[in-house]
Amino acid sequence: MTEPQPAVRSLDPRSLRGLAHPLRMRLLAALREDGPATATRLAARLGESSASVSYHLRQLGAHGFIAEDPDRGTTRERWWRAEHRGHRFDSLEEFLENPDPEVRGAMGVFLNEVAAVHDRELSGWLATTADWPAEWRRSWDMSDFTLRLTPELTRELAERTHELVQSFRDRAAADGDSDSEQAVPVRIHLHAFPLPTDGRPDGRPATRP
Repeated sequence: MTEPQPAVRSLDPRSLRGLAHPLRMRLLAALREDGPATATRLAARLGESSASVSYHLRQLGAHGFIAEDPDRGTTRERWWRAEHRGHRFDSLEEFLENPDPEVRGAMGVFLNEVAAVHDRELSGWLATTADWPAEWRRSWDMSDFTLRLTPELTRELAERTHELVQSFRDRAAADGDSDSEQAVPVRIHLHAFPLPTDGRPDGRPATRP
């Protein structure tokens, strides 16, 4: 049976500054997706030096994102494990409009790295699609939609999409599908943002009658 996944962590300005580094974000993602590992193993997997990986693992540990795995560690080799299944922002405005420029800068680093990861993951799939079984070549999706929505409706759309994704997580675990030989990690990207019109970033017309 699959082990229960730990909780999702809410980020605050201090923890965001501890996470907002491209290599730290990659290390945390690797530990969450592939399980406990050592600095040496992670360095080989990500193509980084062991010294750099060790430093950033300690920083992640200091901010509570990861912890040493006592069941695997030895006096010569430290194993690290992720402490949470994921992370979230309870209020994006707290970060995007924060009076501290370091917090706003960290948020920019974080968001741009997330966007870069999405691009790499989708490009990786497109480059290897032919290597997957026919069932998966028929099951994937890459769509985009444009709707005219208010901020309130956009927020509701995102929240209901998150609820739908969670319902499939719960369903797969309850039915045992997540333990099936056919089950693999499936990445789902959700982007929802307003498009500028008439050269205005807020999407409103440049002039009104």
